[in-house]
Amino acid sequence: MNQRRTLKKNSDFRRLYAKGESAATPYLVLYIRRNRRGENRLGYTVSTKLGNAVTRNRVRRRLREIVRLNSPALKQGWDLVLVARVRCVNAPYRKMESAFLEACGRLGLLVKEEQQ
Repeated sequence: MNQRRTLKKNSDFRRLYAKGESAATPYLVLYIRRNRRGENRLGYTVSTKLGNAVTRNRVRRRLREIVRLNSPALKQGWDLVLVARVRCVNAPYRKMESAFLEACGRLGLLVKEEQQ
């Protein structure tokens, strides 16, 4: 992932938590807020409650892959923070992906396909 497309600063995360919109699913919580750039910036939060470093990194890798594969279907110009929940640890990949798409749909982040 490109370095300029990630959220790293604590202030960015706090701004999204305080002023952004959110959608919660059993597997994750998605926070979004419009930015003034032409591209999306992403941040991931995986708490130590989820397990050891190996487990947390596995969850983080799966979330990154879900976003990477579904990024063409997302509107551009948003800051996103994905917060993994405890159920994410043992969840099948497809359920995590459908939870992400459900949260994006609730927040109006999905690009509508043109109907023919």
